[in-house]
Amino acid sequence: MYVIAEIQGQQFKIEQGKKLFVHHIQNAEAGAIVEFDRILLADNDGQVTVGTPAIEGAKVICEVKSALVKGDKVLVFHKKRRKGYRKLNGHRQQFTELAVKEVIA
Repeated sequence: MYVIAEIQGQQFKIEQGKKLFVHHIQNAEAGAIVEFDRILLADNDGQVTVGTPAIEGAKVICEVKSALVKGDKVLVFHKKRRKGYRKLNGHRQQFTELAVKEVIA
């Protein structure tokens, strides 16, 4: 069984017992329980339910494993040829690590 849920503007495929890295959730502490109720699609052993836009009564219960995890560094390089212009910037996105405890659909 899996569901497609929308969390902070992004869609994730969620299965029970899996780990998730979502955009940083403000005021989340390690060990806290978080619920997401915007479930767009649910697949229960081949029986697919599609929400319009969300499924009523369906939700995902997660536990916050780590409130702040930094992602891999992304390098952004700008260059204009023959002008001597080069600029290098780096960025590390902040994530929250979640462990899926229960899927109710």
